Amino acid sequence: MSKNSAKETMLSLAGENRVLTDGFDAACAVRCHNGVFVGQQNGDTLSFKGIPYAAQPVGERRWRAPEKAPASDTVYEARYFGHSSIQTELHSERASYYPQGEDCLNLNIWLNTADNSRQKPVMVFFHGGSYGWGGTSDPLYEGTNLVAKFPDIIVVTVAYRTGIMGFIDFSAVDGGDAYRDSGNLGLLDQVCALRWLHDNIGAFGGDSANITIWGESAGAGSVSLLPLIADAKGLFARVIAQSGTVAFTSSREECALLTDKLMKASGCRTMQQLVALSTNTLMQLNKELNDYNNFPERDGVVLPLDPYAAYENGDVADIPMLLGTNRDECRYWINEAEGMVPLLDSKTTYKYIIHIQYENDRKRFSDQEKAAIKRFLSAQKGKRYLAVTELYNELTFRLPAVRQAQANARRGGTVYLYYWDYPSAIDFLGACHAVELSSVFNNLDDTIYTGKPSDPDLADTVQRMWVNFARCGDPSIEEHPWEPYTDQTKVTMVLGKRIRPIGDLFSGRRKLLLPLTDHYLHGSYVTMSFNVPTVYKAVLRLVARLGVAAAIVALPISAVIKRRRSPG
Repeated sequence: MSKNSAKETMLSLAGENRVLTDGFDAACAVRCHNGVFVGQQNGDTLSFKGIPYAAQPVGERRWRAPEKAPASDTVYEARYFGHSSIQTELHSERASYYPQGEDCLNLNIWLNTADNSRQKPVMVFFHGGSYGWGGTSDPLYEGTNLVAKFPDIIVVTVAYRTGIMGFIDFSAVDGGDAYRDSGNLGLLDQVCALRWLHDNIGAFGGDSANITIWGESAGAGSVSLLPLIADAKGLFARVIAQSGTVAFTSSREECALLTDKLMKASGCRTMQQLVALSTNTLMQLNKELNDYNNFPERDGVVLPLDPYAAYENGDVADIPMLLGTNRDECRYWINEAEGMVPLLDSKTTYKYIIHIQYENDRKRFSDQEKAAIKRFLSAQKGKRYLAVTELYNELTFRLPAVRQAQANARRGGTVYLYYWDYPSAIDFLGACHAVELSSVFNNLDDTIYTGKPSDPDLADTVQRMWVNFARCGDPSIEEHPWEPYTDQTKVTMVLGKRIRPIGDLFSGRRKLLLPLTDHYLHGSYVTMSFNVPTVYKAVLRLVARLGVAAAIVALPISAVIKRRRSPG
């Protein structure tokens, strides 16, 4: 789908929920503490879209922790998604084409009225997008097909602040003392949404004691971090994390760059001046700064300085978890490289970028760690860029998930680990990041990542596993019993053309590379140095092909690359 057609599709979904002063269909209405919300019936599915779960963070509430939505008896339409958070338009994040605004703290609920039982399990999904993009209006997250197939569950999707509105550290700014939690506002939004659900989901037939938080990419990082936030305790029972862990976090030092860029670009010197900026000004600033986005901040205020240690200390061992990764996670960014370098196709651009990223990251490793990486790369077959990609698949995704699972299991926690092995039909992507989403949501015809409709048998199996975990904490189904991950068995369920459990999958890689997860590798093209061998070699090749004068015109590469954040 082209950018223009994607934008047209998203805008066709847009609308503003109205206050209803005349009659309304009481069968589609649910009373919550902050209003009566009138949903839309479609067959047996009843959906409620754009329900505000907090006082919107506008005006003096900008960059403040979310506040509870005020009590109300007003009747509201709930037919349309609320605004996406402020973000730069990006072809792979279709919600970025939906109307945006600071007033983005809303959620959506799907339920099946064919099953009118009470106390239904609730699956609450947090979207991905590298903590700087994404939204609930993306068709991939439409909940209709899942509740149509499993009428005994309720599906919820939650919007939260992203980018410069949701993850920015103001501690060094004049007046920033009053904004000590600004580095993690998006996570606090999620906690506020869970508090709203705890208080109100019973009116929709849901069980507030049986809420599973669920996410992919940045959403998976979120649900891995939420158990570490004191105010979130007791608001959910289980966690499903697809391709994201506590590794997707930033240090205070890393977060300082975005703040510095914002202050310089805006001309502001104080928090008072920042809060006075118009929304339109912020949206323009975001276009300039979106590539400098932070991940959640290891600030010692909302999050611990060492999230892995919190898992290893047993702080979350009481929460059952289902987590895993995809075989070829990082190949997702082959498509994302489209248009980053003029005259180069996405695959060629990606080859340069992955090597430049590696040569930057290599500087942080000890000699012993470099030796381990050299052993790993030497053991890989095929082209060098694919070997480096496999290294990042391990260090950025799979091994942080293994470490998280291992830490929880050692403290007596119940953990299930999976490895998605079914590939996309799109050239070069393999079993890339996000390829499983259409299968899990039962939106099999959404082919943005799969290239063709998802395999219905695998999708059916995975949906039953996920839903069963949400029901009772065990993803086993009759034909595929699934043992928890323990320090002894280290069982991983491989999900692909063949579904099977494997003990200690890639044990050699785990033993060799797991210590390197201390580095919290997550990639940021904007901070990369181009003073590395890959660039030198590119210069020499250009000189040989084009001559010195033409090469000078064509380089430096750093001047033409349109940088983007990876991954999450």
